[in-house]
Parts: sequence; structure tokens; C-alpha cells
Amino acid sequence: MADGTPRRTRRAYLAGAGTVGSALLAGCTGGGNDGTTNEASSATSTSTTKESDGGTYTASISPVGDVAFDSVPENAFVMYPQYADMLVALGHGDAVNSLFVPEMSGTTMNYYYEHLDGVSFDWHGLPNPYDNFTKEFFYKLDSDVHLLGPAWATTQKNWGRSDVDDVVENIAPFFGNFYSGTHNEPPEPYADDYRYYTLWELFGHVADVFRERERYERLNAVHADLIDRLTSNLPPKEERPTAVRVTLGDGQFWTYHINHPGFWLADTRPLAAIDAFGDQQWDGLWGSVGYETMADADPDVILHLWGMTSRYDMESVRERLRSNSVGKTLSAVQNDRVYAQGMRYQGPLMNLFQLEMTAKQLYPDVFGEWPGYTDGQPYPDIPADEHLFDRGRVADIVAGN
Repeated sequence: MADGTPRRTRRAYLAGAGTVGSALLAGCTGGGNDGTTNEASSATSTSTTKESDGGTYTASISPVGDVAFDSVPENAFVMYPQYADMLVALGHGDAVNSLFVPEMSGTTMNYYYEHLDGVSFDWHGLPNPYDNFTKEFFYKLDSDVHLLGPAWATTQKNWGRSDVDDVVENIAPFFGNFYSGTHNEPPEPYADDYRYYTLWELFGHVADVFRERERYERLNAVHADLIDRLTSNLPPKEERPTAVRVTLGDGQFWTYHINHPGFWLADTRPLAAIDAFGDQQWDGLWGSVGYETMADADPDVILHLWGMTSRYDMESVRERLRSNSVGKTLSAVQNDRVYAQGMRYQGPLMNLFQLEMTAKQLYPDVFGEWPGYTDGQPYPDIPADEHLFDRGRVADIVAGN
């Protein structure tokens, strides 16, 4: 607060003295450590929980600062599915009370959970906050915590710092960090001392809110094992394929870098393929290129973002590429290496599967063949001896066993 003293909201949550004052699917509905070191560093993440007198406990995250809770939240506002996936992983999936395009996000999450015995997410009936991002909507939900970055919230129409403060004061705190996804500069007044987290570091902070540190540490160990397995077996740089991550639009490709910082790339950066557009600079979070520019780059592998969601039919995507006079000449098209990818808004469980998927798509000779994805179906079956992480171990952790 202005005087540096925390104030208690009506829900007995505190915004600590550390408090400092998007886009839809491109092509669809609209400074930190790099690469492997950044992803693996979360294995040493420490708890931010602090116990207080009277039974309260405090969790911390940038740019919010310390937030004190009297009890574990029972209702959580969620915008993007990485937080919903975190809550499922922590055994609190039923706390989610909103979700970005729930029929897409929820369905995609369950495509992965199909392979985790006893794990599922009921998204039916959840409202989409992107359709009604108003303070009235926040008041109607009456959440115990808002898993959303306050800096991002102030960039939305009819929102500012005073609106964020009003929600914190009268409903519940914000607890999120949007710009860790991209490492873009946050807006003022949040830019000073803004910290970027890896996906798994961010997951650890959310685990502290829900007092699930042990479950987090066990899942984090699975991730660390997977990262070690992948990075220790990568071929030399000169033997790695060139790749692009794109979404096919109307006569163009929405393009994304694959090795830049940010957890939006937590499933491609550790695999360290050669980014065919690595030298391209774009004004926003992504760019766009035409068929001729794609042909000039001619990547070995095309990773089609959102391909496993309900918003795209990959057979249609491939047919559009094959029927285009330039598209049909692309090496990835001719060699049948145009692959469906998942979502950039990935939480920890999604990340495990998307890392495995990307490893097999980029390096089939090292990590086993990718069996292909069938539109509208769950994540494909892979023989148990070709799994890159233990599904049973993950399911047991989520179940609290």
C-alpha cells in the first residue's frame, strides 16, 4: 500500500508491502536465463511460504509481493489454462471457477489426462473471463484468489491500477505473473524489479498458495528427470533439424520463435532445435510470414501450435499446405513432418506431455517415433517402453499417494 503497511481485506487476505502499484490465438480467434539451464534451474526452487501467528501463512510472487492467507483458497479465478493445470496437478482442480475458452482449454487438458489414471478436469459450465473481463464479473465470481498477473490486467480495456486495487481490497488478491510467459516488458508501474520465472518456478509459487509444497516437489523431480534425459541425449548442434513453430492462417503463417526465453516455449526450448526464423525480429509476441518466406527458410520440421486443440483440424492444415503451389514444395510437407502441437498456455502436466511430444517429433531416432495425432482424439498411445516419463508416478503424485 502507499504507506508500505499491509491492509486486511474482507476475506482476510493481505497484499504485502512488496505490492507495486493479449491476445487470443494468433491465426485462430484472434531478460532471463536461456534454454536448458533456465528450465532445469527450477529443481532447486525453494518454498516462499511463511507461517504467521494466528494460523495464517504467506506466499510470495513478483510483482505482487507477499500475500497472506487464513486458509487454502476454495475458489480460484483462472484466466489461462496453465494455472488450471497447476491446480489439477496439486489436487485442487475443483477450485477453478473460470477458464479461457473452456471448451478448448478444458478439452485439451483432458486429452493429456487420458493417460494419467484417475486424473480429469471438469470444465463444463465454466465461464470464459476473456468474454467479460469486467470488475462486475470478478465480484460475481467472488473468488478466494485470482491466479492472474495484475500487470497484465491493467492493460485491458477499462482497467487500470485502481481497478486492480479495488478487486484486491474488496474481493481477494491477485497472484500471478503473466510476462514470464514471454519475457516482454511489463507496463508501468510494475516494470521496476519485475522478476521472470520459469514455468516450474511459477508452479512452485502457486503450490505455496495451496499448501501443496510436497506434491510440487515430487512433480518437479519428475520434470527434472525428464529434462536431464532429454538434454543429455541431444545430438550435436550440427545434426539437429531446423524447425519452426507456426499457426497456419489465411494465406500466411503466424510464427513464433522456439528457443527464446519464457514459459510459452517451455516445451521447445529445452530441445534446442535450430530455429529457422531465429534471426527474425518481430514487433509483438509473434510475427507472420507468407509462403515464399517460409519456402526460403524451408524448415525440416513444422510444429503447428494449437494443432491438438478443437480449433484446428490437422488433416485440413496439411491438405491446405499440399494444395498450395509453394506449400507443397516445403521439405516438412514432402517428408510428412508437419506435426500437431499443443498449447503455449501450458501448465506442468501439459508440459511433461508436450516435452515428450516435441522430443519425438524433432528427434525420432533418439527418443522414438511420434505415432501421429488423430484430430479430436486424446494424446496418442505410445508403447510403455517408449515413454519419456512415468505416467503412473505422475498420476500417483496428483492423487496424493
